[in-house]
Amino acid sequence: MTGEPSPITTGLLGRCPACGRGRLFAGFLEVVPSCRCCGTALGGQDSGDGPVAFIIMIAGGLVVGAALVVEVKHAWPLWLHMAVWLPLAVVLCLGLLRPLKGLLIALQYRHRRTDFHADG
Repeated sequence: MTGEPSPITTGLLGRCPACGRGRLFAGFLEVVPSCRCCGTALGGQDSGDGPVAFIIMIAGGLVVGAALVVEVKHAWPLWLHMAVWLPLAVVLCLGLLRPLKGLLIALQYRHRRTDFHADG
């Protein structure tokens, strides 16, 4: 583990899991073909549905928990719940998607999945 960047830091910041300096994403969620700093092939990396599963649990738990507390304490009308909680859920889901995808790709790299080291 000497000299290797932390997978948590590199993943959450969207950096190359090998060197910690290059960018991991070309767009919002598109992974770069290779790191511009160290040349590590990253193009075939896919985190699958992992980030989405975590986001559903995190954002869903926060939004539903907060909505329940507000409903019990203040009894908001339905339209106000929709106006507050739906946009918050969208913002949370989109805000968490890229960092969690980066984190899962960095953890895959750290644990040496064969996809990173395949020739070709």
